[in-house]
Formats: sequence, structure tokens, C-alpha cells
Amino acid sequence: MKHYESKFGAAMVRNMIPQMKAVAEEYGIQMDYGGHVGNTMDSHRLIWKAREVGGSELQDRVVEQLFQAYFEKNKSLGEQTVLEECASKAGYEQSSDFLSNSELGTGEVRREMQEYGRAFQCTGVPMFIVDGNVKLSGAQESDAFLRVFAKL
Repeated sequence: MKHYESKFGAAMVRNMIPQMKAVAEEYGIQMDYGGHVGNTMDSHRLIWKAREVGGSELQDRVVEQLFQAYFEKNKSLGEQTVLEECASKAGYEQSSDFLSNSELGTGEVRREMQEYGRAFQCTGVPMFIVDGNVKLSGAQESDAFLRVFAKL
């Protein structure tokens, strides 16, 4: 919790966490905030590589496994074994060699972070870009997405 409080402030966290948990519970996700917060570059590299290997479908499955590992099981996304396990569960079996070489994908991920950061003033996650130009930041109720979709 200290990481979130230092980033957002204690008052905001007291309001933010219950809302995020409530939204998650609507979808059967039991969020827990007891996990390790650390460097997530390797998880971002894995997400990038999954798209390269298997398109958006594999990427989505990898992200789902990463979220479950972090938010529900309190696993550290800074550990290669956790990332390999998530990749395997998502159907990406050949992640070990890629993850072992920190140079692979790092430049591409950093470029994407800069590109999206500039284009959408992205400073945190989650952030959703709908139809290439509508930004939704943070945990959102399903109604927020429905309102955006109705305008498209």
C-alpha cells in the first residue's frame, strides 16, 4: 500500500482501492493488494513479445495471466519464473530464452511507452485507448466503456 500512497496520496488510495475492488468483483476477480511492487519492465517485454508471436489474442491471454498472478495471487512480476508460468498458462511456451535476454524487446517497449505517453498523456495503468483516440484511465465501471462505445 505504501507504494500506492506515495504515488497517489493516502486519501486518494482510501477511495481508489475500494472502487477498484468493487469493479473487479463484478467480474469474479478477487483483488488483493499484498503483493510485491517492483520493476515490471520484463512483464511489459513479455506482453510486447506475445503480440509479436501470437497477435492480440495471445497478448490478451498473457495479460490476463499476469493480472491474475499479481492482483489475485500476490506474485511478483519481477520474477522470471512467474512470467514464464504466466506465459505458459496463456499458451506461449517458448518465453524463457526471450525473458533471459533483457535486451530483447526493451527498446521496442520503451518506444511504445514514449509514443503512448506523449500521445495520450499516459502516466499510469491501466489505460485504455478506444478506437485510437478515446482514453479511459484507471479502473472503470462497465458503463464508462458502454458510453464510449455508444458514441463511436
